[in-house]
Formats: sequence, C-alpha cells, structure tokens
Amino acid sequence: MTQPHGNSEFDYLIVGAGPFGATFARQMTDGGYKCLVIDKRDHIAGNIYTENRSGVDVHVYGAHIFHTSNDRIWNYVNRFASFNNYINKPKIRYKERIFSFPINLMTLHQLWGVMTPAEAEAKLQEVRIPCENPDNLEDWILSQVGREVYETFIKGYTMKQWQRDPKELPASIIKRLPIRMVFEENYFFDKYQGIPTEGYTQMVANMLEGIEVRTGIDYFQDKHFLNSLADKVVFTGKVDEYFDYRYGELEYRTLRFEHEVLDGDFQGNAVINYTHPDVPFTRIVEHKHFLPEKASKIEKTVVTKEYSDEYRRGKTPYYPINNEKNTTMYKKYAKLASEEPSVIFGGRLAEYKYFDMHQVIGSALVKSKRELEKRGEFTL
Repeated sequence: MTQPHGNSEFDYLIVGAGPFGATFARQMTDGGYKCLVIDKRDHIAGNIYTENRSGVDVHVYGAHIFHTSNDRIWNYVNRFASFNNYINKPKIRYKERIFSFPINLMTLHQLWGVMTPAEAEAKLQEVRIPCENPDNLEDWILSQVGREVYETFIKGYTMKQWQRDPKELPASIIKRLPIRMVFEENYFFDKYQGIPTEGYTQMVANMLEGIEVRTGIDYFQDKHFLNSLADKVVFTGKVDEYFDYRYGELEYRTLRFEHEVLDGDFQGNAVINYTHPDVPFTRIVEHKHFLPEKASKIEKTVVTKEYSDEYRRGKTPYYPINNEKNTTMYKKYAKLASEEPSVIFGGRLAEYKYFDMHQVIGSALVKSKRELEKRGEFTL
C-alpha cells in the first residue's frame, strides 16, 4: 500500500459524491491513497440519488437507466450492485392515444396502419415536405418525416424541452432523426441494461465504503480551508463557478419535479412522454415499474411529473446547452482548468458535456488510472 504523499491530512479532496466522485475515490483508495469526499447536498449519489417512499425506490432527480456496451464498465459497476434486467420501453401519449417509442415500425403502424418497412418508407416519402436548405428545426424535421409525425411526436415536446418554437431553433439541435424500420421498442441498443435492485444510492454507498464522506458541505463557502486538507482536489461541480464566472455563465437546462404517492398502478409503464403542447409537463415516471420483480408486491405507487425549465443560478443544472456560444466559452474555461496542476476536473458539469452514467464512470476510471500511473501504480 502506498502511503499518503505530502503534508496534508488527505491525498485527495473530492468535491461531489456523485458517480464520478465516488468512482475516483474508490480507485484512489484502492490504490492506497486517502480521500475525503464532500457534497453540498445532505446525501450522496448526486443526481442518481434514490430513496424509498412508501415501499417504492424513487429516482428523486429523474429517471436513470444504466446501460453500456463496455464490458469493463459493466463488470465494474457489478462489483457494487446487483442489476435487474429492466429494458427501457417508454411510451408517448398524444391527446388520448398511446404510441410506441422511440419511433419504430409499431409507432408508424399505430399512426398510419402500415404493416411493413416498405409500406412505412413509401408513406414517409409521400408526406415529406421538401426544403432545399432548412435553416431551422421545424423545416428540417418536416423534410424528414412530414407534418403528422412532427406534430404528434416532436413539436410539442421540443417546445416544452427548449421553451422555444422549433422555428426559432437551429436544425443542428437534433443531429439525426432515427426511425427504426423494425418492431423494436428497446430505447437503447447497448449490450447491458438494468437498474440496481437495491437502488443507486446503495450502489454509491458501496463504492464509498471505508472512505470518509461529509455531506452538507458547500465547497465555495470555505474553499481555502477545504483545499488545505488535501494535496490535490477533484472537482465535479460547474467549471464556470470554480473560476468565479470569469468569462461569463455557461448555459444549462434544468428540470422541476412533482412527486405524488398514490394507490395501485397509475399508468402501467415506467415512463410515458407527453408530447402535446397543452400538457405542461414533458413526462410522467412511475417508479415502481423500474423494478417489475418487486412492483406486484407494493400496494402504493409513486409518480413524478417532470417539467423542463430555464436554468438560473441557484437551480440545479442538468443539461449543458452545447451551442456555438457556450462551446466557445467552455474552451476558455477548459484552458484555465488545464493550468490548475493540483485540480482534476471531471463529470458533466466540470467538463460541460452531456454524459450518461456509464460515460461518467468511464471518464472517472480513465482519469483515476492516469493519476495512479503518475504516482507509480494502477489497480482496476
């Protein structure tokens, strides 16, 4: 075992007890280094935090389905949790109709009655509205799928997500619009998929076993003192906040949740997206269906209405808005980050990049491996 380096109490102060921070802490601890993990919230696990409410494991900050095709990452997370075989098959509700999603041959059958890929492609060819050089999202999508598909599945949902008319959004926001010409409802194509049977919070707790964790600690309230506790800092928060918004504030989308405990079964599926613009929320999540092996034994159900919202300081940032303006600004912050030899920046907020869970964990494994190699040893 390697002994702590330097004169500080800890080798690493890790700011953020989400999946990046927990993975990095686990790897460095297993390598013989002493870590302190802090988090501003009063709990661990970041946005993948789950808690039991009325017997239901609730994804408090929105639905999270673990999926990956990477054997190494799948084997790694299975060290800390047992996963069920949940397959993500969301549905769309438009007015009083339910559709299969993502858009596949079943969806087009439900919409038009087509039975085969050839019939579906012929219908799409018929309804497409040509546009030689579409310069906004609406014109581009109409040129791909026509008005009925656009208005049923895309227009209202996009307006709610971005809080803008699609005519005002660049076509590049949706880089491709895949339509599956098969009867396949699995949202992900990854080799592995599932939900931890004991919840994500327990998974992260297992990752942090034997590591000192302090919650309810705001790094920026006592930054100098906290930095003095360790030789190096691992920062998983907002990179622009770390540098005191020197070049301005990076933009995000945020979410608002309304949780409700009900009797029985509310919608018969874990996730249903609401695409009509007159419905204010984007989707309803019924959490017990993430663990179908337990659902029939639970009398209560917990449903969450999810609303997209404009981000402003003080709210929780969820999704980076990677347009040209923000990308240019982030590059400036990334340069500052590269000039901080005693700070490692990692995770969605610190790298200003949309990561799925497996990508966050993969990034933490890569960065911790690099750190261990610098110090002369490496463990998986």
